[in-house]
Amino acid sequence: MRVLIVEDEILLSRQLAKALTVAGYAVDCAADGEQADFLARTQNYDAVVLDLGLPRLDGLTLLRRWREACIFAPVLILTARGSWHEKVQGIDGGADDYVAKPFRIEEVLARIRALIRRSIGIASAELRCGALALDVRTARVSVGGDPVKLTSHEFRVLSYLMHHSGRVVSRAELIEHIYAQDFDRDSNTVEVFIARLRRKLGASFIETVRGLGYRIWKPAAGDLP
Repeated sequence: MRVLIVEDEILLSRQLAKALTVAGYAVDCAADGEQADFLARTQNYDAVVLDLGLPRLDGLTLLRRWREACIFAPVLILTARGSWHEKVQGIDGGADDYVAKPFRIEEVLARIRALIRRSIGIASAELRCGALALDVRTARVSVGGDPVKLTSHEFRVLSYLMHHSGRVVSRAELIEHIYAQDFDRDSNTVEVFIARLRRKLGASFIETVRGLGYRIWKPAAGDLP
């Protein structure tokens, strides 16, 4: 899953980026509104963390422009504590949630997880496909209760597929959502990650749909443990 952080306080931006990266996300950062607008219009993000007090283009204007342009990635706005009018304006402008500064990084991570789940209609923090389980809170993966150790990119591929279980995800879509903007992308590595995941998890979980991409089946209710 890929997140855009729009924050002009460099230290805070770095702290957020580090925490999100450790949690298994691909992360891009923008320090002003114009850069953020360019990234949001040219890249695909699963969530955006947006400070309202930005240079060049303020966060509220930016948010309204995105919604008018049909950019619907869930947005978590950062506001000053006690600035209730900013919270109201942000929500009315198209934001999905807010958190007031100063905040704990853990709260931001929890809200981002919830926004992403909500945007694709998932209620639980644990994603399951039969015996395969992924806990988005701890970034832990298990098969039949046994933990499976994955690399960061293997985890991102699996996480994206499980968040979108039941539908075919193309290789191009995976590339857009598992790599940050400045990463040297190689489409062939997706096949490598899929092969590694099959070795570690078992070959039956990830289906190749020839010419289209990959799919993890969403189990029927009767198949759940």
